[in-house]
Amino acid sequence: MNTRALTPSGLAADPTALNALRYGSGKGDDKAALKEAAKQFESLFMRELIKSMREATQKSGLMDGEGSNLGMDLLDQQFSVQLSGLPGGLSEAIERQLGRQMSNTDATRGLSKGGAEALSAGGDTSTVGRASAGPRQSGFVEQHSEAAATVARESGIPASFMIGQAGHETGWGRSEIRNADGSPSHNLFGIKATDSWKGKVAEITTTEYVNGEPRKVTAKFRAYDSYADSFRDYARLIGNSPRYEGVMDQLHSVQGFASGLQKAGYATDPQYAAKLSRAINTTLTLQRAQG
Repeated sequence: MNTRALTPSGLAADPTALNALRYGSGKGDDKAALKEAAKQFESLFMRELIKSMREATQKSGLMDGEGSNLGMDLLDQQFSVQLSGLPGGLSEAIERQLGRQMSNTDATRGLSKGGAEALSAGGDTSTVGRASAGPRQSGFVEQHSEAAATVARESGIPASFMIGQAGHETGWGRSEIRNADGSPSHNLFGIKATDSWKGKVAEITTTEYVNGEPRKVTAKFRAYDSYADSFRDYARLIGNSPRYEGVMDQLHSVQGFASGLQKAGYATDPQYAAKLSRAINTTLTLQRAQG
């Protein structure tokens, strides 16, 4: 980064000093650039402060003479430079604020690649920025992308919605439902085995919310031969049951889809919609990064 325009010897009013940060960001020592930019902003502030004080004294008649205006202005600029960047001064606070703003800008740029995709699906970019997206989440999304994409083409349910819900239901693979012998049940969506279910069953202890209070209960869940079967069964459940008819009308919106599932009674957790929205938005972010 070219920091020549940011050196303390420059005039506080020099616009190139502030433009240097914009054009040089990310090309060198950003921390040093922030420090110098903060000094420049403090210099501008100090110059205006000194100028206001100078005008006040002139109006009082203490320092008259138009011929001295130019010299005083130049002197004010140099004073403002010399008074800037001192330990504990205003520039340190400005530097912290600039650092936060640049971090937010970088986060926004990271989302810009697939921002239109997120908005078309109702993605909340502010939620995406707060969502957790570590190696476990990334691996989970990559592992199930192919199966989810196949079922998405068959059902119309976005793959990101299904993977996000599967990630939320299983803790991104950490708490997947298992059979009695420890083998995976391949049940990614926590679908229970009611009397109408004729397939394999996995029986586990789980948490249910009764009147808003969590309780441990023993329940039977459907078991499958593969994760692809789990995605297909989930799509059939959501797409064919009158109970979830309203959910299928919200495939354009992450929040609408998640809220629809909660209203339809998919889960008893009172915070289910909010948690599911975060998981889906995390999936959207990871899919863009992997794509």
